[in-house]
Amino acid sequence: MTHGRRPMAIYAVTIHGAKLGSRLLESFPEAELFVGEKYFKYAEAKATPLPFPVAPALKETFDKYDCHVFITSVGAAVRLSTPYIKNKNIDPAVLCVDDAARFCVCILSGHIGRGNEWTQKVANALGATPVVTTASDVMGTISADILGREYGWRVEANDKTITRACASCVNGAPILFVQETGETGWWSNEKPLPGAIELVSSLDGVNPAGYETIMIVTDRDVSTELGASMEKTVIYRPGSLVLGLGCDKNTPPGLVERGVEKLMGQCGFSMSSVKQIATIDIKREEQAFLDLSKKYGWPISYYPAEKLDRVEGIENPSKVVKKYTGTRGVAEPAALLTAGVNKLLVPKLSYTEPGAGKSMTMALARMEFAKDEMEAQHVGK
Repeated sequence: MTHGRRPMAIYAVTIHGAKLGSRLLESFPEAELFVGEKYFKYAEAKATPLPFPVAPALKETFDKYDCHVFITSVGAAVRLSTPYIKNKNIDPAVLCVDDAARFCVCILSGHIGRGNEWTQKVANALGATPVVTTASDVMGTISADILGREYGWRVEANDKTITRACASCVNGAPILFVQETGETGWWSNEKPLPGAIELVSSLDGVNPAGYETIMIVTDRDVSTELGASMEKTVIYRPGSLVLGLGCDKNTPPGLVERGVEKLMGQCGFSMSSVKQIATIDIKREEQAFLDLSKKYGWPISYYPAEKLDRVEGIENPSKVVKKYTGTRGVAEPAALLTAGVNKLLVPKLSYTEPGAGKSMTMALARMEFAKDEMEAQHVGK
């Protein structure tokens, strides 16, 4: 759901449409039903009068809902919504249902706007046949523009590269799919991956020049490895990293943020793949950590000293830290505990600035993800 938008608006301009809209409200109680004033008395549920002509009302509602369902002809739905279309990254889904509820057709924002998902839900509610026409769906291949969305993956590529990747998928062009980390259940299709997609777990020994498109799920900076091939690469950033943090009391928030940015860059890992922060419980009121959490949307896990001190895998134990906190380390064991692993990805690093008189520490751990059947069959080929 897009921030600030309501889920669904339903528009009915006939007697049958008013009754169908009322049926839809039973399945989507959070939706709002708009019924043409002439047929308003036929609405069997709470509705809002829709004055004629409809266009001025739609101008007010189009950007306020995630999904618009027109119980009209496709042509009418297209003419009514066209003036308010902006771009596919922000446009809401637009669906059309015929007066007999035989078909539910997705006519706008099938992927990014989740129109295809809405189409299936509305069709199920009415007993209609869902009509989806996006090429990747009908061809049974990867949807490059929304891959991993259900897991919160972030896509890094410009529109031109994403469009080319989508075309490669539907046209059966050679694609290299590299999955270094992240959830592996992204291929929900019961059929095997299309043969033109080669799935591997590493860039090692791979010649990127032999592929029209590269799709890589990673938390690393791969620009050096891919070189010129970055122009044809779509990067997916899973939430795979746990950021273990420690700092002197009342360290300035700006110093901590700059430290995280610099150290992450030096280590070659992406801020976009940080899943959460972890630290000791005596840092619950540390403003620098609270600000970092709020700005990036990273939740914080806190642990008592005795639990941190028992963690195996601490690579840089400190007697000084033990003296003041009761544990041999903070950043390292906190990261390991939260990630559920016993080996650090990046051991403790320190950062300070001239004249600051304060410093912070950081360690990284990578979460482990279960391998599903599809990945077990394909990764490593």
